[in-house]
Amino acid sequence: MLTYPVLAPSLLSADFASLGSEIKKIEDNNGSVVHIDVMDGIFVPQISFGQPVVKAIRKCTDLPFDVHLMIEHPENQIQTFAESGADWITFHYEAAVHHHRIIQQIHSFGKKAGISIVPSTPVSAIKELLPFVDLILVMTVNPGYGGQKLIPECLKKVTELKNIRQESDFGYIISVDGGVNNDTLRSVLEAGTDVVVSGSSFFSGSFKWETL
Repeated sequence: MLTYPVLAPSLLSADFASLGSEIKKIEDNNGSVVHIDVMDGIFVPQISFGQPVVKAIRKCTDLPFDVHLMIEHPENQIQTFAESGADWITFHYEAAVHHHRIIQQIHSFGKKAGISIVPSTPVSAIKELLPFVDLILVMTVNPGYGGQKLIPECLKKVTELKNIRQESDFGYIISVDGGVNNDTLRSVLEAGTDVVVSGSSFFSGSFKWETL
């Protein structure tokens, strides 16, 4: 059982030639979740991990995997990522049409369902989905590349989602991904973030995880 807030280092910034060692680094440096960015070269420019990689690294740790699908037609990949070892499967609002169906699909495999929004997508776009999701991932950079600067205005969405959760007694957790480093961590946590994703800063060795 996780006690929030937690740190979820993103493997996108890890050394791909030594993923087993990089996951050990996550375990040894306060990481509670492994964030895995899956890119298809269509929804975002680059291509990254696929199911075989997720299945291979599943043997390296008992930490939960949040598989972040930055791909078109995520509904076509849910089953295989569930079978590969994902614990949470997060898809993008902007990459799908039948969002409720995908959430039900993820739940049917016994996994936690997450939905992510890019900086230009308002919270209001996912209002009808909030009672059904387990995680909401607020992108604080435009997805596709590591090392970008956090867009501070996006943190208003985190506070908005926190307030909605409290008012409506919803059960989702709130994650933030993009530009989280020693300079931005405090503001990310103050906004109400439960799961803090850090990639470049964490794997460079400069990141210092501190909760409020």
